[in-house]
Amino acid sequence: MSIVLLLALAGLAALAVAAAATAARRKETTGVLSGETRKIGKVAEDARRSSSPRGRDYEEQALAERSRELAVPDAVTVVPFTPPDPEVVGVSRRQFFNRATVTLMSAALGGFGAAVLGYLWKGAEGGFGSKIAAGKLSDVVAGIRANKGFLYIPEARAWVTEYPKESLSKAQTVYESQAPVYEGMTAGVVALYQKCPHLGCRVPTCVTSQWFECPCHGSQFNRVGEKKGGPAPRGMDRFAVSVNNGNLVIDTASVFGGPAIGTNTTGQEAEGPHCVGTGGH
Repeated sequence: MSIVLLLALAGLAALAVAAAATAARRKETTGVLSGETRKIGKVAEDARRSSSPRGRDYEEQALAERSRELAVPDAVTVVPFTPPDPEVVGVSRRQFFNRATVTLMSAALGGFGAAVLGYLWKGAEGGFGSKIAAGKLSDVVAGIRANKGFLYIPEARAWVTEYPKESLSKAQTVYESQAPVYEGMTAGVVALYQKCPHLGCRVPTCVTSQWFECPCHGSQFNRVGEKKGGPAPRGMDRFAVSVNNGNLVIDTASVFGGPAIGTNTTGQEAEGPHCVGTGGH
């Protein structure tokens, strides 16, 4: 009995050892491919790599193809240059304003230059600024008397009046520095610039007082242009006068300042009512 029990225990022990060994072996081989399986997988991977080129292979292949192909440009036909039509070419807004400005300024400067030249050449063409032939001296004197003491010469912008010969001694003292003016007085006339020496108004005559009386500010002058009243700083300015072969010539390019305030070589007083103001101030 004991022998049988011992044999049974020995068999159980042997079975337990065999089971433990089998379990240990199974644990070690779990998840590990067999050698044959790994060999088959390696063969398949090599075949896949051989059939699919790598990126570097693509670059080398493209570089080889580019190096073998030569770029040949197409033939170009040269077209002769044809200038554009100025009417077709567009003008920008800035160009338009620039050209307009230059054109207008050029026109303005040209007009101004022409006016200046015209003014400077008046002496050669005649008219104011040159020597004006007033006519025969005898006819001028007759015209003065016919117009009640005053004769207007439009071309010279001047009033011509008679100068009394009995006053020449006084006139010589006052006008000795204005020889061309005194020469006209010795011929019996004086040519007075129509502008008032105060502010440049045109001075008319007053038939009743036989004076020049300015309507702008009341300046008054006797018949030979010497100041008698008003704000004028001096007498009326006068032109150079000459007599050539009996003809009276008024030089409007030579203007002499009027006599100082208080000058009265003729002693003429107002011969009637004044047209402007009261006079004598």
